[in-house]
Amino acid sequence: MSEQLRYDGQVVVVTGAGGGLGKAYALFYASRGASVVVNDLGGSFTGEGNSAKAADLVVDEIKKAGGKAVSNYDSVEFGDKIIDTAIQAFGRVDVVINNAGILRDTSFKNLKDEDWDLIMRVHVYGAYKVTRAAWPHFRKQKYGRVINTASAAGLYGNFGQTNYSAAKLALVGFTETLAKEGYKYNILCNVIAPIAASRLTSTVFPPELLEALKPEFVVPVVGVLTHKNNTGDTGGIYEVGGGFAAKLRWQRAEGLLLKPDSSYTASAIIKNWDKVVDFSKNSTFPAEPNNFIELSEKSAQLPPSEQGEKIDYNGKVVLITGAGAGIGRAYALAFAKAGASLVINDLVNPDTVVDEIKKAGGKAVGVKASAEDGETVVKAAIDAFGRIDVVVNNAGILRDKAFSNMDDSLWNPVFNVHLRGTYKVTKAAWPYFLKQKYGRVINTTSTSGIYGNFGQANYSAAKCGILGFSRALAIEGAKYNIYVNTIAPNAGTAMTKAVFTPEMLESFKPDYIAPLILALCSDVCPDPTGGLYEVGSGWAGKTRWQQAGGHGFPVDVPLTPEEVVKNWKAITDFEDGRAEYPERTTDSFGKIMGNLENKAGSSKQGASAAPANEYLAAIDEALKTEGAPTPFRYEERDTLLYNIGVGAKATELDYVFQSANPSHHSEGAENFQLLPTYGVIPAMSADTGFSFDKIVPNFNPMTLLHGEQYLEIRKFPLPTSANLVSKGRLLEVVDKGKAAVVKTGTTTTIAETGEEIFYNEMTVFLRGAGGFDGQKKPADRGAATAANVPPKRAPDHVHEEYVHPDQAAIYRLSGDYK
Repeated sequence: MSEQLRYDGQVVVVTGAGGGLGKAYALFYASRGASVVVNDLGGSFTGEGNSAKAADLVVDEIKKAGGKAVSNYDSVEFGDKIIDTAIQAFGRVDVVINNAGILRDTSFKNLKDEDWDLIMRVHVYGAYKVTRAAWPHFRKQKYGRVINTASAAGLYGNFGQTNYSAAKLALVGFTETLAKEGYKYNILCNVIAPIAASRLTSTVFPPELLEALKPEFVVPVVGVLTHKNNTGDTGGIYEVGGGFAAKLRWQRAEGLLLKPDSSYTASAIIKNWDKVVDFSKNSTFPAEPNNFIELSEKSAQLPPSEQGEKIDYNGKVVLITGAGAGIGRAYALAFAKAGASLVINDLVNPDTVVDEIKKAGGKAVGVKASAEDGETVVKAAIDAFGRIDVVVNNAGILRDKAFSNMDDSLWNPVFNVHLRGTYKVTKAAWPYFLKQKYGRVINTTSTSGIYGNFGQANYSAAKCGILGFSRALAIEGAKYNIYVNTIAPNAGTAMTKAVFTPEMLESFKPDYIAPLILALCSDVCPDPTGGLYEVGSGWAGKTRWQQAGGHGFPVDVPLTPEEVVKNWKAITDFEDGRAEYPERTTDSFGKIMGNLENKAGSSKQGASAAPANEYLAAIDEALKTEGAPTPFRYEERDTLLYNIGVGAKATELDYVFQSANPSHHSEGAENFQLLPTYGVIPAMSADTGFSFDKIVPNFNPMTLLHGEQYLEIRKFPLPTSANLVSKGRLLEVVDKGKAAVVKTGTTTTIAETGEEIFYNEMTVFLRGAGGFDGQKKPADRGAATAANVPPKRAPDHVHEEYVHPDQAAIYRLSGDYK
């Protein structure tokens, strides 16, 4: 047995420790030798009220078990008092768990400033204040461990939680910067996104699910991250709950690189959009910005860009904050050139840009106000133009300082301008967007927010918070045709002029960020909402999450840190072929829910092992076998029958009017043809070389469901009559626990020539046929298993067809008897 991880002589501060996950942390650390500061304000999950009782009950429980603990009743806004409690009681602090939290959920249209401000104050400002108070002690002793608490709502966005999503992702950017600053002092900082029963989740999940999501399945992962044996894992993001744990990291697409000149337009970007979002080759997993010096050198060698469909903004009203200079000015000029009416917001001087637009023949008005005064800014648009179509939240400031020197005078202004200003302007525009069922929002994050950056804990947190806000807002807005995207721009500043060549400085101009904004706000963007894009120097690429395959622990036995250590490689391994790319809370929650059936006493153990091996052996044998050649013949009559069976009408002569005598085509339609989907029919009767009852347990044909069908047409146009031969084989069998998935592949050739005409992959779902310790995840088979996610935009065309109740009977005559 491995040595037990202990925390003797260490002091652990846990905020929000009066119940739920926080209480579980406190009890765990105390049971393993730590002295614990149990902080809890004692309020409700909405942040109302206070009571000393919650913290005291936990302290009493720890002391009765022989442990050491003291209570603290301060709000996390007063983090210095919480850390003072640790120093006064125990003389040091070694671990800080920022766990305190509240909920103020409501749809964005109903969100009030107090709901926004209170969430930020508790989750983000509170985590900053507690950590900041502990930081000098950590640095002095050259030891510290910090855990911040994010959420799936922050990572992916969630309906009705724009405030919470913003706050929770802000903690990711905050953590990443702390990890960079703290590493040389042996201060390691990580962030978790837990799903566990607590006061917050008690209003969301049913009782039986809360029982399964015990906090005790989260605590051991945190225990490993905060132990002294962890000497290198820092800046990590972990999803944890229900016995499942997996690490996340950022993935950046290779992206689109075009020449940064006058041909670099929104039209050129849309024409090459597939490259912007292509992760299939040369994608990277960065912890810092792209190499824009290298990109600028490459882009300068490219020819001018080909143009696609023209994009214009005639009749649209565009509001840009921070548009008096720099990137904001470049946006304004680009939108004006495309025909938009502009509202130029700037706290210092909007008039210069307004005059510039007007002199060029455009329409513009200025509004001198802080972005925090969103109502005033948006009112200027309505007063001048009667509507608002696009909001670009660009205003920002910097107050950089090492975290050891960070204070409220640096923290609060950055949050107020960047995150709160973004919220206020968007909130003021939202009722107009809802009423007109149209709106476009561009929010501005930064690579400092995505990856963290030394000396920018405030800026990183605010900028990552903007991304969380955007993702939640995109979910709420989609049904109303309100699309929200986030960009992380890179542009030159006055500081770079003395460093780079004139050619490089040209590519760093903000003019080469603006085209992506115009592309995203257009009505033709293939991925219209919810995206994160890095951009600059003629390059643009999408950035997304990658989740390690992770590890699921049995949920019917206690989970220990020692067991987590044994499986740490699986939790953090992105290279074993199991990695996924979650985009929604359901993607994350699905894995956790899927693990709830993982029990130590399952069919994987004991007497069931022998039969399982029989099935695995049969699968191995079947994978090496090809079915016998299966002949298949069809004539023009069968072509006609199939076309009618899938809905061809009497008026569609090319599908229903074949020649009575095939040698006299003049008697029928000149272009009589077989619909390409006929390619699935020959595969239906093909021999596959195996029996279902040999490769899975409990096979019953009555429980067989036909799932996905993949078809390649390898010869076109299709003959209207032919002699074919099909050969089938087993491709894979996936054990889903209570069910099995069987995939077969069939190649169909023309009998006389051997020329391939069809290739099929068929998936069937067999209920009650799992639990044989087989393959757990389908293989990536390229195009056959690609997600093929439909575009998020409205359909280009909608056509409804009536299907007669008897049509299926006619279709079955073609040979698909299932």
